[in-house]
Amino acid sequence: MRKANRAAAGAAAWQVIQNTDGRVSVWQRVRAVPRMIGAKLRGRYHELSGGKLFMMLVLVGYVVSPIDFVPELILSVFGLVDDIAVAVWLTTMALGESERFVIWEREHQAQEAFDRANPQGPHAHADQPGQRPGQPGQSAPQGR
Repeated sequence: MRKANRAAAGAAAWQVIQNTDGRVSVWQRVRAVPRMIGAKLRGRYHELSGGKLFMMLVLVGYVVSPIDFVPELILSVFGLVDDIAVAVWLTTMALGESERFVIWEREHQAQEAFDRANPQGPHAHADQPGQRPGQPGQSAPQGR
């Protein structure tokens, strides 16, 4: 891998880490990766495509593969360059996806909390005392 390509990959990874507007920390994204994969496998999280998940798993396999260890022994530092490039790519992909997952998870939890608080839907307050049937959600004018 050329030095310019390595620098570009590193810059892209840094952009992913820094490009959050403070909403999701790096640590939150790292901790969310297993939950994201679990939610995808259970069919709850559809934003992560099956192809991207498969690619992430292939990249993890490539980095930890003992078969790739032989060229690293023979070529020393040059054998590690490809692993470093793949690890940077994988990290960038995982952190970017997990940030989207954390935001989705927060929105999903907020929606579930709203649904629990309003079990009959948005017009459940129509049965409040003092309202006539047929006028859901209307309240008496104030100050008259």
